[in-house]
Amino acid sequence: MVSAYVLIRVVPGLEEGALPQIRVIPGVKDIILVFGRWDAIVQIETTSLHSLSRLVINQIRGIQGVQATETLIAAEM
Repeated sequence: MVSAYVLIRVVPGLEEGALPQIRVIPGVKDIILVFGRWDAIVQIETTSLHSLSRLVINQIRGIQGVQATETLIAAEM
């Protein structure tokens, strides 16, 4: 299992359309709205790095209003 956090920047004014679409993507476990350089932090769980990259590139970045993403892969210590 691969866990990751995706930081998302949304075009101002398009949050109400973009964020609900992100919330229903399979693998998205939680979405937290934040203030600052990023607008939301999305917690994701997938079966592999390949499926994680496909989810971010094909699904999240494909949503109208998503301006930028940064993916942080969780590590175990």
